[in-house]
Amino acid sequence: MKRVIAIISFYVLALLCAMLPLQQTDAPGSGSSLRETLSPAPPSPTPKRETEAHETRALWVVRTTMSSPDSVRELVRRAKENGFTDLIVQVRGRGDAYYESSIEPRAEAITRQAGFDPLALTIEEAHREGIKVHAWINIYLVADLESLPVSRDHPIYRHPEWLMVPRGIATELYDVPPDSGAYLDRIIEFSRLNRNELEGLFVSPAHPGVKDNLLDIWMDIAKRYEVDGLHFDYVRYPNPHYDYSRISIDRFRLEIEKKLTPRERRALIAEFRRDPLLYIRRFPVAYAEFQRAQVTDLVSRIYNGVKGVKPNAIISAAVFANEEDAARSRFQEWREWLRMGWLDVVCPMAYTPDTEAFRKQLLTAMNLASGKRVWGGIGAYKQTAESAIEKIRVAREVGAQGFILFSYDSSIKASDLNPQGDYLEKVRDSLKDAAGASPPQ
Repeated sequence: MKRVIAIISFYVLALLCAMLPLQQTDAPGSGSSLRETLSPAPPSPTPKRETEAHETRALWVVRTTMSSPDSVRELVRRAKENGFTDLIVQVRGRGDAYYESSIEPRAEAITRQAGFDPLALTIEEAHREGIKVHAWINIYLVADLESLPVSRDHPIYRHPEWLMVPRGIATELYDVPPDSGAYLDRIIEFSRLNRNELEGLFVSPAHPGVKDNLLDIWMDIAKRYEVDGLHFDYVRYPNPHYDYSRISIDRFRLEIEKKLTPRERRALIAEFRRDPLLYIRRFPVAYAEFQRAQVTDLVSRIYNGVKGVKPNAIISAAVFANEEDAARSRFQEWREWLRMGWLDVVCPMAYTPDTEAFRKQLLTAMNLASGKRVWGGIGAYKQTAESAIEKIRVAREVGAQGFILFSYDSSIKASDLNPQGDYLEKVRDSLKDAAGASPPQ
């Protein structure tokens, strides 16, 4: 009998020992195990995609509207009344800030309005109405040619070495010290003579200081403001004649030299002393690849950096609708950004009034989207409301997740294309979903 009891006791004890680890891991209210202590926190819930609830109906809002509290409140009121869901508001127009920044100078239009934070007010007013706000950030374009910045804290004065240099004066400026004054003056002079093909002064994607500065700007906004998204614009070179600054030439030369034999390197270096553009002329395809890589590197750094602090933020970009021309002439390889997952939304600027051309451009973007969202960019400033409505219907037909009008500012002003200034109201009245319901109010 004692032997039977001993055997039973042994099996009961073994069973209890086997159950003990399960109780330590799963019992509610128990202390954290070592594995739980070392494991990373669970990921944040995946944000609900706009398309699960409705299409995105967005407005690009130029910085002029961000220049007073009244115009910001009027913006939100009109957006709400006319059924728009998202506002893409320009908070960095030309190397300046339409928000509180310690990195860049306050925009001249709001310098006398102490205490006014355009971005903060837009977020407060829009979120109250259930409208999302995206911070629209111009990347490489930092100054207009006709009205140069007043503040001496502006990047073109503090860091003239950051500026892109056109090919036409690259050899001339290669040995000119950027802080000499003559350097900036020459770039401005040349740019003004070629203003027909240039929007303004741009900073160089190849300069490490530019990359760090832009990343700091994005991270600053992402950390301090409750934005729903952040938006790239001018994330490109202005045209194929840029950039031939010394930093870009030298960085490319060093990359090429790594692939040369010692004899080839010595021969080229001797000739390079007389001709700073030598390597670019010898290796034009490689230089184009180098330039595309500079822009792509910034996009990837910003995307990963912002997602690290604000994982639910929507990262979007306004891009040239013709992908091949964008990559070839502007070094804007947005197809690669989508393929690598460095954008959540692509916004092709399909501004043409031609509806069939718009359809083709949007279909191209849809085919290249790699599963990411596409919002069709519609040039409201160059077509009637009736024409824009046709584009919205096409965006729905091809399966885009939304559309953006460029721009809110032009749509509220009377013009030949918008005689009554009621562009948004016309769009609202014509927007019906498949069930015939009115847009959300």
